[in-house]
Order: sequence, then structure tokens, then C-alpha cells
Amino acid sequence: MLVLGIESSCDECAAALMRGEDLLAQNVSSQIELHAPYGGVVPELASRDHVRKIVPVIKSVMEASGACLEDLDGIGVTVGPGLIGSLLVGVTAAKTLSWSLQKPIVGVNHLEAHLRAAFIDDHDLYYPHLGLVVSGGHTSLFRVNGVGDLVLLGRTLDDAAGEAFDKVAKLLGLSYPGGISIQRAAKGGDPNTIRFPRPMPGKRLDSSFSGLKTSAAVHIRKNGLPEGKALSDFTASFQEAVVDTLVRKTLLAARREKLDLVVVSGGVGANERLREKMNKKALADGVRVVFPPVEFCTDNAAMVAALAAVYLGRGTDHGLGLDANAGLGWQTL
Repeated sequence: MLVLGIESSCDECAAALMRGEDLLAQNVSSQIELHAPYGGVVPELASRDHVRKIVPVIKSVMEASGACLEDLDGIGVTVGPGLIGSLLVGVTAAKTLSWSLQKPIVGVNHLEAHLRAAFIDDHDLYYPHLGLVVSGGHTSLFRVNGVGDLVLLGRTLDDAAGEAFDKVAKLLGLSYPGGISIQRAAKGGDPNTIRFPRPMPGKRLDSSFSGLKTSAAVHIRKNGLPEGKALSDFTASFQEAVVDTLVRKTLLAARREKLDLVVVSGGVGANERLREKMNKKALADGVRVVFPPVEFCTDNAAMVAALAAVYLGRGTDHGLGLDANAGLGWQTL
């Protein structure tokens, strides 16, 4: 099947074209420079930029692939969760194409699409497996029994891991997005210099990062902004606290669910220290961990097209009544 995927749930305006398991073309228009002065995503600015970019992004993908819109077998679009203004741009574009071309349309859940991203590059993955979606807006653990069959095991009760990175980076005067800035600053730092708390250390699979963020803020207030080696040690210590929490809860869930495959996706899934430590700890537990390539960890439309293709193959067509749902949560349509 030839499937066009559209993603606009937050600050990335993206389109991708897939034929079967082959990615033919993709384009991700980033808004990092737009939101950098604010240290985080400004919803109104994001949606307005999507309006400007959505048509050129789709056109560029079709031109790069050499395919015509009339060749499409269907269209997939993210319907939620996310920012409502941003979501509506993508959904409106997808519905317009569906109506004008008389092609089926599938609305996909952003979280499920992230977990499907690993299948783009690795066709040997299987169900059931454990899925961790970790990003600026989400930190969620799932038992993934199959496409459309996700069981929520744990989630963040407040801030997501990526948001904690962004907020602490802003406190330190580092650039946005915070995750990559903290990773860079942590190079050569000693992660044991500051013993930041590991949130919710018990057997619960839920997580919480607001207290960790507060602990970092208190340390800065008491000791001043770190510089040089002190900055490297601070960021390495903070990063280690986040990574330790994610690794421990993920592998605890894998043991509890008796699963030997873990898929980790979302923007924070690109973090080098998380990949290193998750793989090392999982190996000791006899668990295989799969991270998508970095380009598929952050928001992209290839993951949307890949997931939509499965639903379209089942005959799913949500029709023109499809609507955006910012609070969709983890449920599939």
C-alpha cells in the first residue's frame, strides 16, 4: 500500500510516504528556532507555523518520491494526544485530501505511532513487548499486545522526563531543546557528583519528575549557576537521575509482565546515556532493547504512515467525521 502520513501534534510539521515497509520520502519542518527564545513550545506560535508549512511539506514529499496524490491507497494522520491547534491543522489537511481524492483516512494515536516507529528499521520485532514512550509530553509504559492493543502499565503523574530536561536546561541558561543541551554539557562530567533524588523508588510503575526538577532548582539557588567542570558534573548528575529512573521502571515492568523485548521511543529515546545504560542493564536481565534510529525517535510522519498502513490493511476508514482529540490519552480509535 502507498500511504501518506501526516504529523502535526506539537512543534514538528511532518509528512512521509511509505510503500509497504519502505520509506520513500519524508520531510520534517522543525520549529526549534521559533520556540527557542521561550525555552519551550508556545502553542499559538506552533499552530500558526503549521498552517504555513503543511501544504509545502506534503508537496515536497510527493515530489521527492515521484508519486502522485492520486496513487495513494490511503492517508494516516495523528489525531492526538497533542496541542489542539496543531492537531487540527494536520487533521484538516488529511481530511481535505481524503475528500478530494476519495481515499480512506485513518486517525492514529501519537503514542502508538511512536512505538510503531521501531518497526520501520527493524522488521524482526514481535508482539507482545514492553513499550516506553518518553518525550517532552509523555513518559508512559505499555504492554503492547499488538496493533491497537495497548495496556497502560505506568505513566508520569506530573512532568514528563523531556519536560524536566527542558526546564532544567532553561534554569542553567542552556539552549532549547533541553535534552540535547544537557547531554552535550554532561560530556566529561561525573554523574556521581550530586546525588539527585530518584523519583518514586518503590515498585510502582508510575513516575514523577517534578520533584527532581525542584531539587535541581534548589541546588542552583543555593550554590549559584554552575560553570565549566561544575556545569558538566551538574548536568551529568541530573541526566543520570532521569536515566536511572527510566531504566529501573522499564526493566521492572518487563520482569513483571514476563516480556523479553522492550521498545523505547520518543524524543528522550535519542539520549545517548539512556541508550547505553538501558542496553547494559537489560542485557544482564536477558532482555532485548530496541531503540528506533534517532530520526524516528523525535516526532515524524514515517511512524504515522507505518501505523496507518496496518490499520488500512485491515479495512479501517475513519471517514470525514474524524476529529482531533488533544486529550486522547493512550487509547486507540
